[in-house]
Amino acid sequence: MTATSTLDDANLTHAPASSPRVLMCRPEHFTVSYRINPWMYPENPTDTGLALSQWSVLYDTYRSLGFQVDIIDPLAGLPDMVYAANGGFVLDGIAYGAKFHHQERGPEGPAYMEWFRAQGFEVVEPVEVNEGEGDFLLVGDTILAASGFRSDTGSHKEIADIYGREVVSLQLINPSYYHLDTALAVVDSTTIAYLPSAFDERSLGILRERYPDAIIATEEDAAVLGLNSFSDGHNVVIAERATTFAADLADRGYNPIGVELSELLLGGGGVKCCTLELRS
Repeated sequence: MTATSTLDDANLTHAPASSPRVLMCRPEHFTVSYRINPWMYPENPTDTGLALSQWSVLYDTYRSLGFQVDIIDPLAGLPDMVYAANGGFVLDGIAYGAKFHHQERGPEGPAYMEWFRAQGFEVVEPVEVNEGEGDFLLVGDTILAASGFRSDTGSHKEIADIYGREVVSLQLINPSYYHLDTALAVVDSTTIAYLPSAFDERSLGILRERYPDAIIATEEDAAVLGLNSFSDGHNVVIAERATTFAADLADRGYNPIGVELSELLLGGGGVKCCTLELRS
């Protein structure tokens, strides 16, 4: 079993209810010029052309799956803007803006909020520090919300007040998995996958109780950001090298589709980091 499946292999047992609308940002200015997570080494060279080429495969994959893909223009001086998932959280036509922990990424928040307004979303400017879908993931009607490295716990109450949904707080403890979307994947409205070592004991108790049938990721797959994936409920786009995760997904009737984002991994991002879901 390899990490790459074709659309012809699709098992319709978990056919998606609808095609997602997502937001992406081309990595035209991608480089690693500072260090704000353990993946980043500014002294090592990066290849912007390769990043663009790999990103384009992800974009084409989404289009081939029937996704609506919107594009926000990248801004010079913001090399991490390619990681669109951090730009906010969008649900019920309301965009909750991001307020970044590190000053290097600070201007991304207003840039994404400007785009949301231009597209007709109701925008709520954040008071609390949060990094969008990096730390907020929707599972069914529940928002899983993480803190520990980037988003403040106060943002959990803020997002609950905005959307009126149940918000479940989780604590991240491994700096290599500094966002929730690097340690936990939403497979469908009731199914998740996660890496146990990324969470504290209280959070693990919550996950085990709520999701007893979750897929438990291997350390090896997590280390290539295999959990940083995006699913439409049947097709799950993942890191190509996350072979065990791919096999586990296929065993349950999902269709894993592997892509290679090795260059963007140098900045600490993968499939999900490049993908912000726009839920009307």
